[in-house]
Amino acid sequence: MRKFLLVLTLLALVFSSQALYAADSKPKVTIYTSMYEDIIEAMTNVMRDKFPNYDIEFFYGGTGTLQAKIAAERDAKKLGCDMLMVADPSYSIELKNAGLLHPYISKEAENLLFDYDPEGYWYPVRNLNMILAYNPENFNKEDLPKSFKDFAYDPNMKGVISMPNPLTAGTALVAASALKDKYGYEYFDKLSENKVMVESGSVALTKLETGECKIIMILEESILKKREEEDSALAVIYPTDGVICVPSPIMTIKDEWSAHGNAKICEELTDWFLSEEGQKYIVKGWMHSVRKNPPAIPYDSIKTDEIVKGSMPVSWENCLRDRTELRTNFEERVKK
Repeated sequence: MRKFLLVLTLLALVFSSQALYAADSKPKVTIYTSMYEDIIEAMTNVMRDKFPNYDIEFFYGGTGTLQAKIAAERDAKKLGCDMLMVADPSYSIELKNAGLLHPYISKEAENLLFDYDPEGYWYPVRNLNMILAYNPENFNKEDLPKSFKDFAYDPNMKGVISMPNPLTAGTALVAASALKDKYGYEYFDKLSENKVMVESGSVALTKLETGECKIIMILEESILKKREEEDSALAVIYPTDGVICVPSPIMTIKDEWSAHGNAKICEELTDWFLSEEGQKYIVKGWMHSVRKNPPAIPYDSIKTDEIVKGSMPVSWENCLRDRTELRTNFEERVKK
């Protein structure tokens, strides 16, 4: 009897070890992303069910943080990720030029509303919109700026405006680049004269709720999220001089540079993210779909093509070329 029990125990250990080995031997893909952490959690659950044969892991960080992390990893000749989903589209141009990206022509490319790399090195995966926002419980919309220009130039806004930091946030850097191209570096000087507060979105939202700020520059998704989840009164102003659209990219790292060398799996994941099904989860995260015929629009937003039609032009080449200059000027003129 003891021998029989010993055999059963050994068999159980063998099967347990095999199961553990099978789980550990799943092909792994690590994705660096700047998406909200609660959206990442939802995506993780969805992709676990959608791709049960792969071990897919997300690593969260702001675009500036991820760029710094990747810069350090490039020095070590090996990145810690296989895919990237960061905010700043110009960063994909930098990584392509550095020879770090894997090209793939997605079957979903023809369905995209926004530009993508013709060689397949990067695709837009979510459209983020930089807008203005206010609290109608504290202030009347009629008394507030309706444009990005007035946000900085209206002297009545002195000391009661807030914006994200281009030194750390990719979308804020894109906004700074677009506004500099349209209004020159004088725009930064006007922000300084109006004593703009440069801070995180969560801090700005709190100040908007309390009335410490009259109006803030922020991503649309932050306001839509508050409205849906908390029944907040905070409201969006779509600037008359154009929303700043940021069609943030998805990229695959070359196998020789990537963490796990599974570029073929990354191609499959890219197709899913760009598909109608994948884009539904982007929209659920209060971001706009990048498809020509989007599956939906984010909660309480307006149609994507209406936003895009009147959007402020952004030069991704300028954003990449002028990145250091933009940050330096912002620090010296605004955060001095």
